Amino acid sequence: MQPVVNATVTNASSAEPGSVQGAAAVSVLRQALKAQAASALQLIESLPQASLATSGHLGTQLNTYA
Repeated sequence: MQPVVNATVTNASSAEPGSVQGAAAVSVLRQALKAQAASALQLIESLPQASLATSGHLGTQLNTYA
C-alpha cells in the first residue's frame, strides 16, 4: 500500500491549488489516508489484550510516587 500512498501524495502535491484537478487529487489523498487509518485500526484491534498480573511480586504493585 505504501507505493500507492506515495503516488497519491505526489499527485496531490503537484496539482495546482484551486483547480479541479487539485481538488480531486486532495480528495483521493484523503480517501487513501482514511483507508490506511482504517486498516491500521483494524490491525491494532486484532491484537490480543494483555492480562494484568494478579499474584506474585512482579507487576502487582505500583509506586505512585515514582
